[in-house]
Amino acid sequence: MPSEARPLRVVVADDSVLLREGLIRLFDEAGLDTVGAFGDADTLLESLPDLMPDVVVLDVRMPPTYRDEGVRAALRIRREHPDVAVLLLSQYVEGTYAQELLAAGDGGTGYLLKDRIASLDELKDAVTRVAAGGTVLDPQVVRELLTRRTDPLATLTPREREVLELMAEGRTNAGIAARMLVGVGAVEKNVTSIFQKLGLEDSGDDHRRVLAVLAYLQH
Repeated sequence: MPSEARPLRVVVADDSVLLREGLIRLFDEAGLDTVGAFGDADTLLESLPDLMPDVVVLDVRMPPTYRDEGVRAALRIRREHPDVAVLLLSQYVEGTYAQELLAAGDGGTGYLLKDRIASLDELKDAVTRVAAGGTVLDPQVVRELLTRRTDPLATLTPREREVLELMAEGRTNAGIAARMLVGVGAVEKNVTSIFQKLGLEDSGDDHRRVLAVLAYLQH
């Protein structure tokens, strides 16, 4: 937890120069000390040990793929630097990422939607709360997570469930097709349907495959 004798030290990471500079100005007006600003997650992670921030505020999607670099960086920060809080900012409700981040630690995390931050005070309050070890979630993100509490596996067809079971065994689509005596195209359609029914956003098929298997194993 940061000392009350000094302002919170904040690092900003967002590929948009306008948003990045805007956040720096907002934090300055709020009395926070921005000690670093980056346009990609790799540079952020390389520089973090030298900056010793209290909070990292970062976008979910950043270069090079604009999929999940931000949340992967957030998970790594919480794992390697547990004293550093993270606040994710996104334009979209991406429940998979929020769920994964919240499951990885005990507070010190937040997920807000950029377009729904109504005031400087609201943003400052969010940064302060996660720095103190709290959790801050946008109401829309909360609704998405509550929706996910229903059993999505129950919506899978018997064929889709069989495909998921074979995925859990580590088989590729081609391996599944050979086992089930069907074409690879048919397996790919089932896999896509599984991703959709489990609510897994397009964060790369390899990543979604792991999350789908985890959902099956935890059932």
